[in-house]
Amino acid sequence: MYNSKITGLGFYVPDNVVTNDDLSKMMDTNNEWIIERTGIEERRWIPEGSEDTTAVMGAKAARIAIERSGLTKDDIDFIVFATLSPDYYFPGSGVQVQDMLDMPTIGAIDIRNQCSGFVYALSTADQFIKTGMYKNILVIGSEFHSSGLDKTTRGRGVSVLFGDGAGACVLSQTEDKSKGILSTHLHSEGKYADKLIVSSPSSTKWFPELVATEGKDLSYYPHMDGTFVFKHAIVRFSQAIMEGLSANNLTVDDLDMFIPHQANLRISQFVQHKFKLSDDQIYSNIMKYGNTTAASIIIALTEAWEKGKIKDDDLIVLAAFGSGFTWGSAVIRW
Repeated sequence: MYNSKITGLGFYVPDNVVTNDDLSKMMDTNNEWIIERTGIEERRWIPEGSEDTTAVMGAKAARIAIERSGLTKDDIDFIVFATLSPDYYFPGSGVQVQDMLDMPTIGAIDIRNQCSGFVYALSTADQFIKTGMYKNILVIGSEFHSSGLDKTTRGRGVSVLFGDGAGACVLSQTEDKSKGILSTHLHSEGKYADKLIVSSPSSTKWFPELVATEGKDLSYYPHMDGTFVFKHAIVRFSQAIMEGLSANNLTVDDLDMFIPHQANLRISQFVQHKFKLSDDQIYSNIMKYGNTTAASIIIALTEAWEKGKIKDDDLIVLAAFGSGFTWGSAVIRW
């Protein structure tokens, strides 16, 4: 058995900044209302006419991560791509990255676990490396939300939250059992699937059925019971953190950096207060990027590392909660 460690990090976000004041021109909202409820000040949206897509952004982030790892594209053995907004209904975005980076005919899988997507993807890659099947795996989280949001007053409760972007890391095999991913922990509770959902198009409601409603069926837009999701998120975040620490005989006092999924700044602040974490022990960037779903944790991890907030031998916990419901955590010794 081996351990896996992150050897390269990278992220990419579109240049186009959309502020809360910009949104107030599209819907009945304002800067104060959005900041009070979410902590978000701005987000990145892919502008019309851009070459960027979910797969393209993922490839851009991947190139940076591979270069920083000291490897080449030909050293990568496998791709794990997490997203809820793939370029196509099928095939998945992982095979597109394989082509865009002109990689050998390595395997690629897509992970569909929404806000928990990156934690699930990291855990999946970790298992492949621990068993010795692969040595270097490219793990990507990427989302193109802005093309699928209801940008009217009707949809403001969801649309103000989400941004576009991608992050990637290279996970590599190591024989040092004291470093790298110490453990991952994954959960789901499907009875609440309808609390945060895009229910169509689907195999039970395809495009002809939607068209027949003459615009009255809006189930292709995201639906969220925000209060319900918030209440469950703060419970599951706390459980995920403690599960990961306990599994490694660690306590909150051992934690150097907590990087949560960037769903809502109020959730992160609640968790920070509950565990009495200092500002240096938690990293949030939702203020700048909004909720980028499967990309949020890897973007935040990369940015924190770039700023020197993550150092050798630091103990890091990643945790996420989202649609499904799914949630999970990863404990990493840097």
